[in-house]
Amino acid sequence: MPVWMAVGAKWGGIVALIALIVTLVEALIGLVGIIAFAVKAIVIIAFVAVFAVVAYLAYKAWRDRSK
Repeated sequence: MPVWMAVGAKWGGIVALIALIVTLVEALIGLVGIIAFAVKAIVIIAFVAVFAVVAYLAYKAWRDRSK
């Protein structure tokens, strides 16, 4: 095998490995973004639920007091 093919195969393998690592890192960054969005959505839903429960209890107390 000519020398230039051996060198090309060696460097080609290294470049391919680097490309795979970069692709993996990009996929992990995307996954972290999706997880962060899910956590934010859960926190927002929890706050809305707390406000709804507080409003319901305040309305219930006001209704019972007015009777």
